[in-house]
Amino acid sequence: MQDRNRPIRVLVAKPGLDGHDRGAKVIARALRDAGMEVIYTGIRQSPQMITQAASQEDVDVIGLSILSGAHLEILPEIMSLMREQGMEDVIVVVGGIIPEVDRQPLKDLGISEVFGPGTSTGEIVEYIRESAKDRAGA
Repeated sequence: MQDRNRPIRVLVAKPGLDGHDRGAKVIARALRDAGMEVIYTGIRQSPQMITQAASQEDVDVIGLSILSGAHLEILPEIMSLMREQGMEDVIVVVGGIIPEVDRQPLKDLGISEVFGPGTSTGEIVEYIRESAKDRAGA
């Protein structure tokens, strides 16, 4: 649960083999500029690497950027590993090329929100702020 006396901690990761990280870097910068602590793990991260880093860094939010189309293979594994490690209270958001038909199944897995191309950084910042505040108040 997020402590109101410290900045929101967000891990930004690029799971899978996708090597395009400009969008993830733009989001990381926007979150930093909004006063959040951001840990950027870089490209080609495995589900195990992402969940381990999130646990070690004690993050409030994991932001995943996926452009490769492998979201239905990778995200269920990440969510499963998080449950195994007792990290159900961590907010998980995903951005990238996610077809509309896949969004509800991802939310059913526990993904909090799915952001598609063209989503403003301000919208993402505000969503994370509100979600973290809701979690802190829970």
